[in-house]
Amino acid sequence: MFDDGPLRIAFLSSARPAAREAAERMIERHGNVPVAEADVLVALGGDGFMLHTLHENSDHRIPVFGLHFGEVGFLMNRFSEEDLEARIRDAASFTLKPLRMHVTTQDGRTRSGLAINEVALLRQTSQAAHVRIRVNGTVRVDRLVADGVLVATAAGSTAYNLSAHGPILPLGTEAVVLTPISPFRPRRWRGAVLPAAATVEFEILNAERRPVSATADYDEVRDVARVEVTEDKHAEHVLLFDPEHSLDERILNEQFL
Repeated sequence: MFDDGPLRIAFLSSARPAAREAAERMIERHGNVPVAEADVLVALGGDGFMLHTLHENSDHRIPVFGLHFGEVGFLMNRFSEEDLEARIRDAASFTLKPLRMHVTTQDGRTRSGLAINEVALLRQTSQAAHVRIRVNGTVRVDRLVADGVLVATAAGSTAYNLSAHGPILPLGTEAVVLTPISPFRPRRWRGAVLPAAATVEFEILNAERRPVSATADYDEVRDVARVEVTEDKHAEHVLLFDPEHSLDERILNEQFL
């Protein structure tokens, strides 16, 4: 992935004081280049900061090596100031394929968003959401009564999807997860595993009385009427992991906790 010359590294850190101080020390040791000139981005923070880094730098298509300074660190590597270049060169890579969210609001406006983890629809008030779900144009759930519903990627299947009791997807499977959030009707429906190429459409029923928001990772749109979710075939993100802590191994381990 990298040539034999010195690595051009761009360091990015979250607002946490410990992450900022560590970034300053590593810049003194390794130097720092603008993102557009970098061979690799080193992100110091937690999973939330990693998602922010991927979204903010998606146009550059530069591999990202994360160092953990957050709460969970599922997308990060252990922090160490030693042997950074060697770790990056020896790292295993994983390509994330995000989801594209297309939204039409109740007043007819349209919005689009990119989701690396998931697209989630949530009720905005105490009233349960009523949602009709189509997959590839066919109605699969005529009326879901629930707090919400989400579509998650394989990488995102261990995040919000897991807390909503959705299945974990091993990496490399060409699939996404469709999971209801606190469903009341249909009583026995617990979601579905769909081909990654599937188009999932959500129609909000009684939208004015039962308003619903839609979120692509952290990009929220309120008062939605329709939401379409597809795999974005033109956007890819490459994450780098220490071989002994690769993302596919972490996802496998989550299934035995």
